[in-house]
Amino acid sequence: MQAHIVAPINLLRYFQKIFRLKTMEPLKLILVDDHPIMQEGVKALLQGEEQFQVKAVASRAAEALVFLSRGTYDIMVSDLNLPDMSGLQLIKEAKSRYPDLKIVVLSMHDEPHLVKDVLKEGVEGYILKGSTNEDLIKALYKVRDGKRYVSEDITGLLMQDLSKPDGPQLLTSREREILALIAQEFPNKAIAEKLFISERTVETHRKNIFRKTKTNSIVGLIKFAYANQLLS
Repeated sequence: MQAHIVAPINLLRYFQKIFRLKTMEPLKLILVDDHPIMQEGVKALLQGEEQFQVKAVASRAAEALVFLSRGTYDIMVSDLNLPDMSGLQLIKEAKSRYPDLKIVVLSMHDEPHLVKDVLKEGVEGYILKGSTNEDLIKALYKVRDGKRYVSEDITGLLMQDLSKPDGPQLLTSREREILALIAQEFPNKAIAEKLFISERTVETHRKNIFRKTKTNSIVGLIKFAYANQLLS
């Protein structure tokens, strides 16, 4: 007799759960990226997802902070390359002002040191722009459920970094390339053209080089580079 009672109860709970999910208000997202193609792509991707709704799109960090101050958002999906401040600074500001805000980074940057710096700020997700659409959807559902998500390619890069022999892995190979061109007095625009990357990406690398070498001038940077055998 008991078995005949338990099954309907479990079935009832199952349908109650499904009903709650369907009637739950979609999570409000703010998308921060200065590339219109990325903005439209993410918005189009999420149109078929009832659980998520892009309520605001910002092209600059300052604009994103204004949106956050004027409304309530559940998740911020943000690039790290922004025109007015670094994505890392935006993350710090947003986490400080809105502790309940979940943040998923969607970036092209795969340098282990930068990924680690971002993860240390408590973001809930990190995905490369070269990842699949399913990766972003999966990340958002994981974050919705109170979990964290780092795409497999990022996990692999971090594991490779851990497997390197101990010693100062101060600059990435790309940063060394840019450092060599800085030493030759190439401006950012010329470096970008030579390496087939954007000027803003060069500027981001440049800031990281100064930060990691703890220098604040070209002369100091070059002296440090030769002293630490970063230039041949």
